[in-house]
Amino acid sequence: MAIRGTLLLGIDIGTSSSKGVLCTPGGEVLAESVIEHETRFPAPGRAEHDAETIWWGETVGHCNRLLSGRYSGTDVGAVAVSAIGPCMLPVDEGGRPLRPGVLYGIDSRAGAEIAWLEETFGRGPMFALNGMALTSQAVGPKILWLRRHEPEVFAGTAKIHSASSWIVHRLTGEHVIDRHSASYFAPLFDIRRLAWDDTFADPIIGIDRLPRLLDASEIAGTVTDTAARETGLRPGTPVTAGTIDAAAEAISVGVAEPGEMMAMYGSTLFLIDLVARPTPDERMWTAAYCLPNRHAITGSLTTAGLLTRWFRDELGEPERTLAERAGTNPYEALADLAANVPAGSEGLICLPYFAGERTPLDDPDARGIFAGLALQHTRGHLYRAALEGIGFGFRQNLEVMAGMNASPDRVVAVGGGARNELWLQIMSNVAGVPQELPERTTGAAYGDAFLAGLASGIVPSLEALRSDWVRVARTIEPDPAVKPLYDDHYAIFRRLYTRTRDDIHRLAPQNPGHLP
Repeated sequence: MAIRGTLLLGIDIGTSSSKGVLCTPGGEVLAESVIEHETRFPAPGRAEHDAETIWWGETVGHCNRLLSGRYSGTDVGAVAVSAIGPCMLPVDEGGRPLRPGVLYGIDSRAGAEIAWLEETFGRGPMFALNGMALTSQAVGPKILWLRRHEPEVFAGTAKIHSASSWIVHRLTGEHVIDRHSASYFAPLFDIRRLAWDDTFADPIIGIDRLPRLLDASEIAGTVTDTAARETGLRPGTPVTAGTIDAAAEAISVGVAEPGEMMAMYGSTLFLIDLVARPTPDERMWTAAYCLPNRHAITGSLTTAGLLTRWFRDELGEPERTLAERAGTNPYEALADLAANVPAGSEGLICLPYFAGERTPLDDPDARGIFAGLALQHTRGHLYRAALEGIGFGFRQNLEVMAGMNASPDRVVAVGGGARNELWLQIMSNVAGVPQELPERTTGAAYGDAFLAGLASGIVPSLEALRSDWVRVARTIEPDPAVKPLYDDHYAIFRRLYTRTRDDIHRLAPQNPGHLP
């Protein structure tokens, strides 16, 4: 097979690791690379990455690993990158970072700036423009935080980038950003015109200091001579505009048309639900998608995998010890415990808000609760109740989406948590929706490779995503026998939050619940 100039390189930079893949135009993975890194938490509510070391350094690292053996830069026909987002990175005239990159919604430093913007302009007018309420996901308040707290850095800022857009800049020299990422730059983006808007920009930043807008499926530029020397890529290789990792992950499992949803089981549970036209609701995030003529209704439960990890670390010592001795996975042993507990955890309900909650509550001061504990309950009951609590949060997001005329016809489950068969079955049972499991779960970098092929024309059309790149392995169906029980527990779940909220908010300052 002739491969020269036809291979597709995808690179994704995540919160705690990054990945690179090299693919054929038909979706065959020829080589993979993984690099792990640490996220820095310099203060409560703050999360940062060193852009040079992690974002660019690992991009170069993947290129060097993938293109220094059997394959070389001359074999690569196009490149696409994705990364965590939305992030906030100020750069100078030369594109050099002026401070560490401020991460997405796990960084909540701009709470005071959100309050000031809402008091100054009103929640309603900003929501009407952007289709998204201001939360810790929004980049605009973080830029205002920079302006207020680091004025010297702000004064030297030529452009504000997100993670993927800055990597694209390093590859091509272009200051561009995809519209999906830009949607989270509230309140500076018009969700209907899909364009920057200066209505609320004056106290934040001039929109001339924001990157030029493209779709993620468009070519942003080509690899410069300087970038070629560092990466081993061929000068002139086309590079797409990049996008946020969750959108690339959705592409990687074939979520491309209205009515399709990705449920990504990671540290958080992240949802991307595609619609043709948005009907925004303040409780969810409405964004342009990484393909044209589509919008994404997105949402996130703050603690999904984070909660199961907490349980493993704090309450799962016997399973950890046995797993270490046997070389097995402690989560499998915990799932076995929970599988011996009947649906409903025998009257135990968990509110999974161990680090606050994002959608649809937008409540950083929410906290976790186990309600209904009795002497007969075991660790198996607690673990099952935690999984069911995440399922109730999933169901609550789906209900809000239904009110937005955005109920999905198809849900695809991905991420590390999707390997937990019990958890998937509980989620389908609680929410009442089937979940498809893809045959291949290479991750966001695989979606990037497809976008590189689509943008460059090496992949002939979007139809190739479903025909060649993605196949469904099996489907998890909800069990109708447990629906009445879960309907009852869901109603209690909703009431527990509203009835305990005020008291929990009084307790929250004593136990900040920072993300680890």
